[in-house]
Amino acid sequence: MDQLKPSSTNSSPLTPIGFLERAATVYADCPSIVYNSATYSWSETYVRCLKLASSIVSLGIKRGQVVSVLAPNVPAMYELHFAIPMAGAVLNTINLRLDARTIAVILRHAESKLVFVDCQSESLVVEALSLFPPNSQRPLLVFISDDEFKSPDLYRNYEGMVHDGDSNFNWVRPESEFDPLTLNYTSGTTSSPKGVVHSHRGAFIVSMDSLHGWSVPKEPVYLWTLPMFHANGWSYTWGMAAVGATNVCVRKFDATVIYTLIRNHKVTHMSGAPVVLNMLSNVPDGSKTLESPVHVLTAGAPPPAAVLLRTESLGFIVTHGYGLTETGGLVICCSWKQKWNKLPATERARLKARQGVKTPGMAEVDVIDPESEKSVNRDGKMLGEVVLRGGCVMLGYLKDPQGTSKCMKNGWFYTGDVGVMHPDGYLEIKDRSKDVIISGGENLSSVEVESVLYTHPAINEAAVVARPDEFWGETPCAFVSLKIGVKEKLTEKDVMGFCRAKLPHYMVPKTVVFKDELPKTFTGKIQKFVLREMAKKMGSTKTSRL
Repeated sequence: MDQLKPSSTNSSPLTPIGFLERAATVYADCPSIVYNSATYSWSETYVRCLKLASSIVSLGIKRGQVVSVLAPNVPAMYELHFAIPMAGAVLNTINLRLDARTIAVILRHAESKLVFVDCQSESLVVEALSLFPPNSQRPLLVFISDDEFKSPDLYRNYEGMVHDGDSNFNWVRPESEFDPLTLNYTSGTTSSPKGVVHSHRGAFIVSMDSLHGWSVPKEPVYLWTLPMFHANGWSYTWGMAAVGATNVCVRKFDATVIYTLIRNHKVTHMSGAPVVLNMLSNVPDGSKTLESPVHVLTAGAPPPAAVLLRTESLGFIVTHGYGLTETGGLVICCSWKQKWNKLPATERARLKARQGVKTPGMAEVDVIDPESEKSVNRDGKMLGEVVLRGGCVMLGYLKDPQGTSKCMKNGWFYTGDVGVMHPDGYLEIKDRSKDVIISGGENLSSVEVESVLYTHPAINEAAVVARPDEFWGETPCAFVSLKIGVKEKLTEKDVMGFCRAKLPHYMVPKTVVFKDELPKTFTGKIQKFVLREMAKKMGSTKTSRL
């Protein structure tokens, strides 16, 4: 069989952009996007993306150049996930919560040639461009608007570009499936956020893998509670085209809005960080009505078992997964076993809080000891670093060979997450390596303490970070917010006593800080780096014993 070789017939580059072309045929008249009073079909969305891609090319954008987007979950944001790559460009979606300085850093580092900006972010982007060095090249701007907002007259208009485009445009296919498709920057909490580059091949694999891992059927109704700028909506921007979904877009949401949209559009699927689950379970009882079950995929932080239990009791079916910006989507999933349905609800929630096993599209997942670089014992106790390998892993960090080689070595991608492997082969994340608290030589999992805090009936949100201590080096400091309507005032002593009854004494928070709301990113992750700085400014505790 040596004479049989790959050819152009059997090795065309994989790309998720082809999902849209197929959807325009298979699901031509089915709704693709719903937003306010507007509804588009898949054939309409395909033509709009073709026309937009041709207009992008007409502006002089060439293959491989970066085009950026700052927009919430509006139809344009969804369409640009296809239109920009169809023009041969690299898609760069930017976190709306970033400040002007960080956005300026990203645009300059990416060498972005064109920026699509939602009208609500106009002043932010204009300020970012004003921070560019004098005489440096600035990207062109195109403004996105809808019924609520109008584009400024002095800039190009999104709908104008769609209108003027060529519906017969021959979209630019990748020359190699390893051509870059997306450039996603990490959180931006440091002065130099890293630019994660993913290929067409990687995005194709993770898109198909994510549909399979979540058992997404044909023609679901998907509510966009997860920001599309966050790892391209965990790849479901492209994946939902593959299954002909109805994408329910929403500019801004809260729990009441979510329940209203679920009822009005008969939503079947949605995604979000655990904070979204917490939001769903903490609204007035009258709003929490589901006519039929809604599948919710959660990831981004280890969800407390108590939050999972509350959410599922309302009729939501929660699936828990794990991924990073560097994997383009979820590559570990808590695949559910039928026999677990017979277990008590609290035990089911505990099992579901684990991250799980590798998805079919991943090659290998392991937890290794950082010193010996050998697999940890499968005892659910021995801590190690989570490592991954497979086609979903990024090509690398843009213009950062040192950063790339630091996390991609020995055939593995080193995640920086600390976890354990249970006897049944299911992985559980215990902390980010930077969030592990070392108290008196003991490694303390902040996630474990948070899980206990979330079981308190009065606590709404909880985050635990290290506070300097003169004797122990570090001690746990808990930041908590209380549920609305809590009548009895909770004290620091109450919280400590609650934890002492459920945790080893060295894990009990030595400081408890009450806040109205904990600082969060736009994706719902609690900003622990902010809380760590607050704990440092509080100074060292003087604990002599536990």
